[in-house]
Amino acid sequence: MFYCIGITEKGVMSHNEDALLVNREVVDSGITEQNIQAPFIAAVSDGVSGERSGEVASKMCLEMLRDLRYEKNIDLEGALLDIHRKMADYSRSDPETHNMQATVCGVAIDEEHNIMTFNVGDSRLYRFRQGKLRQISRDQSLVQLLYEEGTITMEERKTHVHRHIIFPVLGNVKSEPKVDFIPLDGMEYGDILLLCTDGLSDSVSPLDIEAVLEYPEPLKDRLDRLVKNSLEKGCKDNITIIAIVYSEDDE
Repeated sequence: MFYCIGITEKGVMSHNEDALLVNREVVDSGITEQNIQAPFIAAVSDGVSGERSGEVASKMCLEMLRDLRYEKNIDLEGALLDIHRKMADYSRSDPETHNMQATVCGVAIDEEHNIMTFNVGDSRLYRFRQGKLRQISRDQSLVQLLYEEGTITMEERKTHVHRHIIFPVLGNVKSEPKVDFIPLDGMEYGDILLLCTDGLSDSVSPLDIEAVLEYPEPLKDRLDRLVKNSLEKGCKDNITIIAIVYSEDDE
């Protein structure tokens, strides 16, 4: 049994270009809280800033992912690229949604509890284990590439003028995205898998996220605290977070 809780918040923005998926439910406003048996998928998606109809793109992406009957032998890469192509075709057919795009970052857990993570763009997956937070996903962004090349430092990455430039994501009509996959070992007691859009990761440092997750209070209260911290630190974006924990209790 897995306990999942997700929050998506428009913050100071006039509308929400984020959305989240937990099992069979897509949410673009508010909270979802579920106890789920595997197999299932949980994911966050962020409509790309500067492109049209970001809120349509993120929700459409996750609705198509929701309709995938995930199991061990599913071609997840093929399914995600098919979603990309359908989004691109849709945007070509409607001037109101031309070149709509969205990031996606998620966790797919099959019927044998094998965990596969996937990412396109700069939404993130962290694992909190034994009091330490580790980023699992790799940002598909220009500043990440510059950092890995040694051109800029970790601190410069946070304020770089091109920090919002990301590589092709789902729905891009000019280029097909690259889907990054990372398998995870099984979840240990006390582990938290944390998915988030860049509204959180751009505003709250990993050390601050770590401190909140370590706090002894209900998980929902900890996610509320992360959203509040983002807003207090001047977040100018939507904020979406999913937390996943494993319980051996199947009832």
